[in-house]
Amino acid sequence: MKAIVYHNYGPPDVLQCGETEKPVPKDNAVLIRVRAASVNPLDGGLVKGGGRIVTGLRKPKITRLGVDVAGQVEAVGRNVTQFKPGDEVFGVCIRDPQGSGVRVWIPQGAFADYACVPESVLVMKPDNVTFEQAASAPVAAFTALQGLRDKGQVQPGQKVLINGAAGGVGTFAVQIAKSLGAEVTGVCSTRNVDMVRSIGADHVIDYTQQDFTKPGQRYDLIFDCVGNHSLSACRRVLNPKGILIMAGDLSGRGMTGLLARLITALVLSRFVSQKLVTFLARPSKEDLTIMRELMATGKVTPVIDRRYKLSEVPEAVRYLEERHARGKVVITL
Repeated sequence: MKAIVYHNYGPPDVLQCGETEKPVPKDNAVLIRVRAASVNPLDGGLVKGGGRIVTGLRKPKITRLGVDVAGQVEAVGRNVTQFKPGDEVFGVCIRDPQGSGVRVWIPQGAFADYACVPESVLVMKPDNVTFEQAASAPVAAFTALQGLRDKGQVQPGQKVLINGAAGGVGTFAVQIAKSLGAEVTGVCSTRNVDMVRSIGADHVIDYTQQDFTKPGQRYDLIFDCVGNHSLSACRRVLNPKGILIMAGDLSGRGMTGLLARLITALVLSRFVSQKLVTFLARPSKEDLTIMRELMATGKVTPVIDRRYKLSEVPEAVRYLEERHARGKVVITL
């Protein structure tokens, strides 16, 4: 079968599409004929060596890439009870659903003709949702749902601002916040204003025209997918008991910027009434099921920017790294 592999850390050019053996599912896993996968910032980070402590210090020991996946069940392990060949499913293609920290997100290889997925992180695809839409959901939806519901504890009527509302996580966050009953403000560029409004945002701020951190409207929660404003600037527009959730950093400052924001948040949290939260999403069958229902009922519709073939994965990763993707970037097979 064809699969994307890499044997050295570096830019997307190190990714190669080559022939490899078709995997065999373990006792608690499902073999899927992949119909679609999606690209996440995680993929580009791993290729560059961002997870060396678990993927290998000098060269990658884990040479496959891709987490989000959707397709048809080809075969099941002997302990699998919930799925059978022919079922249309989606989930996360990871090695250890019970792993800790970054380790849990080490990919099993969704960028391939076939992939093995643990039964515990797989659900049936709704009939009214395409394979591409289903594959675009898991990681971004986990981040948005767990951030808003668990860390933010969003309540009906609260004012929620999504910074980076047009991105992969942001487009899910806007729709999930609306499904939780919030009054949602999305922040995006001029070209994305209409799209963000179309997915449910009550108000849209064009960041090329207005800085949302300037005093004016206050929010109960800011869900920040971008990290392009200082914590003190964000706090200015939070209510006294408001919550700032830092779900990503696309500012280009790399790990240094992430660590700086994390340390600052930890220090500030001791002295202010507002909550400053960073978190790493976890794979969850229960949350996949919730997303399945939200998509099946039309409360959440994945936004797909571009589609690439398997052989074009390097181009897809490179495009995502440009930080201008409008929704999700999908690989179709």
